[in-house]
Amino acid sequence: MLENDDKKYVLNTYAKNYTNFVKGKNARIFDENNKEYIDFTSGIGVLSLGHANEKITKTICEQASKILHISNLYVIEPQVKLAKKIIELSPYEDGGVFFANSGAEANEGAIKLARKYGEVKKVKSKKIKPFKIISLNNSFHGRTIATAKATAQDSIHPLSFAPYPEGFVYVQTLEDIYKSVDDETLGVMIELIQGEGGVLTFSKEEIQKLASFLKQKGILLIVDEVQTGVFRTGAFLCSQVYGICPDIITLAKGLGGGVPIGAVLTSHKDIFTAGDHGSTFGGNYLVTATSLEVLNILENLKDSGILENTIKYFQEKLESTLKKYPKIFSKILGIGLMKGLALKDETQLKKLIGFCLDEGLLVLKAGKSTLRFLPPLSISIEEIDLGFKRLDLALKNFDY
Repeated sequence: MLENDDKKYVLNTYAKNYTNFVKGKNARIFDENNKEYIDFTSGIGVLSLGHANEKITKTICEQASKILHISNLYVIEPQVKLAKKIIELSPYEDGGVFFANSGAEANEGAIKLARKYGEVKKVKSKKIKPFKIISLNNSFHGRTIATAKATAQDSIHPLSFAPYPEGFVYVQTLEDIYKSVDDETLGVMIELIQGEGGVLTFSKEEIQKLASFLKQKGILLIVDEVQTGVFRTGAFLCSQVYGICPDIITLAKGLGGGVPIGAVLTSHKDIFTAGDHGSTFGGNYLVTATSLEVLNILENLKDSGILENTIKYFQEKLESTLKKYPKIFSKILGIGLMKGLALKDETQLKKLIGFCLDEGLLVLKAGKSTLRFLPPLSISIEEIDLGFKRLDLALKNFDY
């Protein structure tokens, strides 16, 4: 009945599995038949504190009993506190935050902020307005018209949705960026780990060199941390792991622990003026109060050393799996708890994910050939062990 109603009433925009999940606790989740699964996906990196976290549940209930929403025409106390917390955790000595509802909205805001910066730069120099944003092959920045076009994958912007906004330039490698810069170049938009592209990372040296070059040229560095941010890679921001301070950073996913929130962080806090950008729901009482609690809990996990130990243990389990199944996997990808195992035969990826589901393990795909892992940052050692035990059972039955 549920599957039939879904197909009848919900627009067909996802290739769905019709397992009906009804409850969860941290990295464990249960379907309607009470079958238990270990969740190595956390809702594609959203549930940073897992399912049904007691402190998050309490915060949501308490805030809902007081006030949910009033609009951004009035000051919102938890929004102010959250913005302060984010900037204090970020590499910015002085920065500002705009709150949206998703990663795509955050990236859309970043593009608008950059374009306004280009206008200000033109007025000051009395030269041509820079407007082009360079992005990398295998990137993913969202599904809105602008963020889809910012994504350097043809499959994300088919002709059926054309025409698209102009001003986006695609390059294959970081080195190609240097050759593509001209007087109309406004910014470079990158992910430090390309999650959807295959959990592909860049070297620190290459990124630091690029950041220095762009700063010298007066070109904005925009880092999409929708998936890498909020302690996913061990530090609050992946930018901090790489030792850079971008002009603009975007966040979403794990920032709300399950409630929908996105954020634009920038050191150029005076570019936007009243009326330039907005969001009716963005940064309301419910999401910002919840997000503030999420950050407090995650900061404690980080400072206590628990997160570091979890990352280390998860890496050890990946290394053991790679060693045990060298005919299936070629290498480990990613940083922190944003990880992948690259399959030697990409045609087997979908089949393997299905085998994992049968054994009670939720995993993801990334790119064409990567088995992706985005477990809750609060996952326990026991849950990690159980998840890898089920992965091992799936691999033992896997015909390779």
